[in-house]
Amino acid sequence: MIVTIFKKELIETLRDKRTLIVMIVIPALLFPLIFKITSSFSRDMSEKAATKTLIVGYVGEEGRVLEELKASDAAEKGKYKWKKFADTTAVKEAIQADSIQLGLYLGEGVEGMIYGNKTAKIKIFHDATNLGYRERFEQKVQQFNEKMTQERLDSLKIDKQLFNVLDVQEVNVASTQEMIGKMAGGMLPYIFIIFGFIGCMYPAIDLFTGEKERGTVETLLTTPVPRWKILTGKMGVVVVSGLIAASFAIGGLYFSAQSITSGKSMEGLSAVLDSLFSPGTLITMFALVIPLVIFFAGIMVPVTVYAKSFKEAQSIITPLNIAVLVPAMIGMFPGIEYSVETAFIPVINVVLATKEIIAGTIDYTLYACTLFSLIVLAFVAVFLSHKHFGKETNISSN
Repeated sequence: MIVTIFKKELIETLRDKRTLIVMIVIPALLFPLIFKITSSFSRDMSEKAATKTLIVGYVGEEGRVLEELKASDAAEKGKYKWKKFADTTAVKEAIQADSIQLGLYLGEGVEGMIYGNKTAKIKIFHDATNLGYRERFEQKVQQFNEKMTQERLDSLKIDKQLFNVLDVQEVNVASTQEMIGKMAGGMLPYIFIIFGFIGCMYPAIDLFTGEKERGTVETLLTTPVPRWKILTGKMGVVVVSGLIAASFAIGGLYFSAQSITSGKSMEGLSAVLDSLFSPGTLITMFALVIPLVIFFAGIMVPVTVYAKSFKEAQSIITPLNIAVLVPAMIGMFPGIEYSVETAFIPVINVVLATKEIIAGTIDYTLYACTLFSLIVLAFVAVFLSHKHFGKETNISSN
């Protein structure tokens, strides 16, 4: 009976175009689209900032310093135009009016101090909202500084190595996989939590509230089938829908990541991605996802059974979505460690456990605690669903 009900409800669910879009199309296409747009936009913006001709307003005497800075323009992608101003106030106003992009203040006596073996002070004015301009100009000034420093040392016949007291070498003992897991691994569980929840939402509303609206639930309950079997068949469809949505979201993320790591320069990262999405890793992660999705289905069924209309059910479940996303975001914060305490906190434990799985540093004792807590939550949610589904006042469409 359970299988029959499950098949019947699954067929009905797959006929609903809206559910299919939420369950398959959006998760599968969203991340390739986001990756393509963001990478293209980022590349275009970086190229624009690097090649744009910047107008630099300067205040101070014209001499060798300015000549050196102007002469280095030819070695760069982007060009510069130089414009003299009477004072720094005019430079600031010009930057705010966007008639120039940068300002340079060469104080009195800068030339003499630089070529007199003294330290000269200069000021760079910029608008921090124009990303990339300050960094580009500071690189030019730094190159001039290094050149003049070397000339000064050569004229004094001093070896630069005399000033290097320590040669500090940093050794990163974390593997690339650990770095990705600890720094970016929080995104993966965040994604399948979101889509696991959304994938459950529409089928749950349709299979319970929808049947009440259509007036077919009373007919179904007159059949000689125990209510718990009807509930199990319907919940099975809700759970499968959530798992499908989560799977397609992860698949879309994987193929998106692979598309930006193509090429010889990214072969190492591509190999890491293959290991992250290996069968063993996916099985370990989905062992957590399955009871979590059952928990989502379990908390949605009482709501959808109680609600009198599709709109009412949707308005009640939407705040639940936020309640699920907040702990998922907390689990991504730096400093939140996977411990005995956090292993039992719903949703947060899934995020932290997944980060450890991706990094390859999972403590299987804590993992067992997390899995146990999720299974208990799933059983509690199913029990609540069964209790509410059994109430005549909730089942009635009136």
